[in-house]
Amino acid sequence: MMDLSGKIALVTGAGRGIGRGCALELARAGADVLLNDRPGSPDLESTAGEIRDLGRQCTPIEADVFSRDGCERLVAAALEAVGRIDILVSNPAYSERADFLDYDPEVFDKTLQGTLGGGFHMGQLVARHMAERGSGGKIVFISSVHGEMPLARAVAYNAAKAGLNHLARTMAVELMPHWINVNVIAPGWIDTPGEHEQYPAEIMSEGGKELPWGRLGQADEIGQAAAFLCSDSADYITGVVLPVDGGFRFRDCQAEVLVQHDSPE
Repeated sequence: MMDLSGKIALVTGAGRGIGRGCALELARAGADVLLNDRPGSPDLESTAGEIRDLGRQCTPIEADVFSRDGCERLVAAALEAVGRIDILVSNPAYSERADFLDYDPEVFDKTLQGTLGGGFHMGQLVARHMAERGSGGKIVFISSVHGEMPLARAVAYNAAKAGLNHLARTMAVELMPHWINVNVIAPGWIDTPGEHEQYPAEIMSEGGKELPWGRLGQADEIGQAAAFLCSDSADYITGVVLPVDGGFRFRDCQAEVLVQHDSPE
């Protein structure tokens, strides 16, 4: 287990799903957690309770990280509550699927604003705090394999996640003098409440069997990767996009798949 004892972590979008998985794993590694979710979130308090049950301090903060104003309010509230932020796990995202030719321009703008814009605002505000403190820090963005794979019917999400990856790399370059590590986790298909809202249970089950690892990923597996990147063991790692996808990117590269498509000699 990674040791994050004495660290204070801010995790956005942490009421459920991957954000919750990251917050819980950071807490298991010893961090106290500033837990953010959208205003009116039905999940925030229950996740905060789980973190406290692990023996860690937890401060839940409602804020809309899709806007600059919301991000400023969140960071101000976090610093007022505990005085410092050592770790940021930024997990804002919004997605609606549709064919490119029919894609709603307003949804496209909302997706980029929420996913890429939210990452920029949170990253900048927290990095400024870390740079002023002069004690370094760890920033991890939750991206997706969509950032590298042009999967159909997800043009806005794909573009936003690709932009998030490059935002993080650029931040990593500029923040090196401040000893602030900036990295990205790119999950594959993860079993989350949001995915269950999008797909029937049987599609989730059968889809997982078709992946190279034979199952969907779990939110705590993304959290374990985040705990590593936020630990001292990752001090020499920055500007990296780490896929945590059970081989999702390579599912069509396996020999048995290729043999099925081979033409008869």
